[in-house]
Amino acid sequence: MYKLGLGDDPHPGETVQTCATAGSAAEYIFGPSDQIGISVWGDENLSRTVVVSLDGKISFPLVGEIMASGKTVAQLKQELEGKLAHYIASPRVTVEVKQSNSMIIYVVGRVNAPGRQMLFANTNVLQAIAMVGGLNPFADSSSIKIFRQEAGKTVMFTFNYNEVSDGRHLETNIELKRGDVIIVP
Repeated sequence: MYKLGLGDDPHPGETVQTCATAGSAAEYIFGPSDQIGISVWGDENLSRTVVVSLDGKISFPLVGEIMASGKTVAQLKQELEGKLAHYIASPRVTVEVKQSNSMIIYVVGRVNAPGRQMLFANTNVLQAIAMVGGLNPFADSSSIKIFRQEAGKTVMFTFNYNEVSDGRHLETNIELKRGDVIIVP
């Protein structure tokens, strides 16, 4: 917990929960509907694009079905190489994100274009509000909430648009994760 700001703070001593996100420093994590390019060096028959099913799995020749959802590119590559090693001597596998279709957030409430938004890059709360056309005139810009599912529980973060746009409590402008819901009352 810490304070960050410019100028006088009308709420001295107030702290806000901060959030470290995996997306800022870690690799992309696959989710349902993502398209993955997989190629095995030296074997054109094992090069293809697969789609992560809604249950999080992909199907690949010689390997069968494996769980891809929740894994990074490096983790999936390592698992495929391990399973293909039973059939191919020293397989060299390349795994790439062809199309991200699972990075979706939801912005609801008093914004100009509420609904689901596809993320194509790391996005913070302020950017997400801009993606939906900004706040409408009736929005309570000081009481925005972000809901996130973590380890089977719902975690809530608060966001005060006015403070952040004034350069105060910038730590509340968290990077969003897959499935986050922003509610603007």
